[in-house]
Amino acid sequence: MKHVFLCGTPALDFLGTLQARHAPVPVERIGTPRLLDSWLVESGLLDEAPGSGESDLRAAVGLREGIYELVTARRTGEPFPPAAMTAVNRQAAKSPVSVRLGAHGTSRTGSAAQALTDLARETVSLLASAEAVLLRECARPGCTQVYLDRSRGHRREWCAMRTCGNRVKSAALRARRRQ
Repeated sequence: MKHVFLCGTPALDFLGTLQARHAPVPVERIGTPRLLDSWLVESGLLDEAPGSGESDLRAAVGLREGIYELVTARRTGEPFPPAAMTAVNRQAAKSPVSVRLGAHGTSRTGSAAQALTDLARETVSLLASAEAVLLRECARPGCTQVYLDRSRGHRREWCAMRTCGNRVKSAALRARRRQ
């Protein structure tokens, strides 16, 4: 499976594994242990699939939803939900992925749980950083992807121009032509 990474950090890209979050039927991109393994490798968190199981998948989905709650609270200026903060902090306190330097660069090995720890730690760092003010949610109706707006004027509207931005602009052009 080919996953999408366009948000600026693996933790925010991880939120995108549930697409169209507010739709009646959201699209789950890590609905099986095999898809979770695929995402962990494609994201660069691990070099090889860790052989995730159902418990890893449940942990991943739980962490993803906790991260989403925290990011949404930070983005909207609300207090962090205590349960989400506890869950992310608990995961962040666990053992991370092992990173080793070798003759051909670095290698990243570990379990799915260790990769989730790296995501939780990245979330903690992001939410406590000055960059947290750059958190945005895509303005395309139906898209709920959160990204870091690192554009020069901080006026980026879409998670990605090639997908959501292009769709919005094309729809606006078609509407103008119909008039």
